[in-house]
Amino acid sequence: MTDELFIILFTVGITAMLVWGFRKLPGERWQILAALPRTKTADGGWAGENLTFYGLFNANAYTLALALFLVMLGAAGVPMTAILTAAALLLVVCIPASRQVARVVEKKRYTFTVGGAAFVGILIAPAVVGFTNLVFGAGTVTAIPFLAALSIAYAFGEGVGRLACISFGCCYGKPLSRCHPRVQKIFRRCSFVFTGKTKKIAYADGLDGEPVMPIQAVTAVLYCVTGLAGFYLFIKGFFTSAFLLALTVTQIWRIVSEFFRADYRGGRKFTAYQMMGIGAVLYALALAVLIPVPPVPVRPALLAGLRYLWHPGTVLLLQGLWIGTFLYTGRSRVTDASLSFRIIRNRV
Repeated sequence: MTDELFIILFTVGITAMLVWGFRKLPGERWQILAALPRTKTADGGWAGENLTFYGLFNANAYTLALALFLVMLGAAGVPMTAILTAAALLLVVCIPASRQVARVVEKKRYTFTVGGAAFVGILIAPAVVGFTNLVFGAGTVTAIPFLAALSIAYAFGEGVGRLACISFGCCYGKPLSRCHPRVQKIFRRCSFVFTGKTKKIAYADGLDGEPVMPIQAVTAVLYCVTGLAGFYLFIKGFFTSAFLLALTVTQIWRIVSEFFRADYRGGRKFTAYQMMGIGAVLYALALAVLIPVPPVPVRPALLAGLRYLWHPGTVLLLQGLWIGTFLYTGRSRVTDASLSFRIIRNRV
């Protein structure tokens, strides 16, 4: 009953957050979180640097994904030190990859791609398992449960991370007016209308104020539902099923969703991200066939995994990840600010 109660409470929390985000974040108010004065200008004002809600929601998504990754592997009996080591290796590679992959595909220096980073993470995951077992002893980490936990954590991370895209106005869908009539009918009442000239949808394509397909919302809902289903399968001990479900659904949708997006994804008709999706699915199927699962899988204990969240090392890692991700993705490179300060005389 503990497993089901956790799933229900977690579903309620995720649903509330997504519903709020879908309603509020397309608005202009929800792009810039804060502006910091940096240098004084000749007119007595200040040139400022913007901190974005994009960074805030990205930090939330990365931290949530890592927390769930720790809970799942902790529930499966993997030692805390081994999990933290593996997680640190993945983060060291994948966070920089989110920018480097976008730079190669989209030819832009200041763009991020969580999907590209996830593709890199899936590719290196077997090597991370091998290294962790080399350090802590053979059998410390079993590959399929590790891959399942990683794929499920990714589904939640990218699902929640779509709120960052909505707030910044990136990864946007095609205008409804250019979609098939059936698509228009489905999304007419729940389309997104972005406002604000500093949102990417405005300065890149001039689509602010126009109803567009809410592709970020569809992705967020699908990925979070997939994550919940995968998490439940994992806790019940169905590791291979959880791995294949989480990875194949997210990557197949990545292939399909590209056809509904209007933002620049590289110069090819069939994008590099779609090729990554196909490659990830084939890679997952190959791993599921080639990597043996223990004859008697350990039935995960959710409460044991949740206790890992109270470990001082876990708390420090999650805090450090949140701060690092926010500073890395939340400092806007494509907007700036002009600030001025004054005294309110009647309050002096």
